Amino acid sequence: MSRVAKVAVELPKGVEFQQAGGVVTIKGGKGSLSMALNSEVLIEQQERLLQVTPRSRSKFAIAMSGTTRAILANMVAGVHTGFERKLELVGVGYRAQAQGNKLNLTLGFSHPVVYAVPAGINIETPSQTEIVIKGTDKQQLGQVAAEIRRFRPPEPYKGKGVRYANERVVLKEAKKK
Repeated sequence: MSRVAKVAVELPKGVEFQQAGGVVTIKGGKGSLSMALNSEVLIEQQERLLQVTPRSRSKFAIAMSGTTRAILANMVAGVHTGFERKLELVGVGYRAQAQGNKLNLTLGFSHPVVYAVPAGINIETPSQTEIVIKGTDKQQLGQVAAEIRRFRPPEPYKGKGVRYANERVVLKEAKKK
């Protein structure tokens, strides 16, 4: 059995677990998340613990049990506390401004970049060079952050661009005469 799947997922107070058909639903204070369950994986609930086990001894079933357990743990954490990702804009004249469900970015192009924020994601701009992305679905949050970063990734000579708050950009040395 997968080492990850051996650890049970604990449900905090206020978080509910439901399993119907092949769909798992977790509800909490921040919202509700659903996931289609793989047929090779079995989820058992014992009071406030969720135990994930493979249905067979195949390599695929064992791998999917670990993956399912990790996704379940992220779903529980998302509906209970939520997730947050911070982006920074580095460069002269680079700005961000959140307006409703749109994010307006000025990234040195001849035109402003407008990003439509998907449902379930909340974007804030505490300053013109900071973007805070919040949501319950960890995968969707990471995808939104990657899409925003893709507009202008950090370049290797001056480090200008959109970067994650904890990202370290290794700068190249400029050519010498």
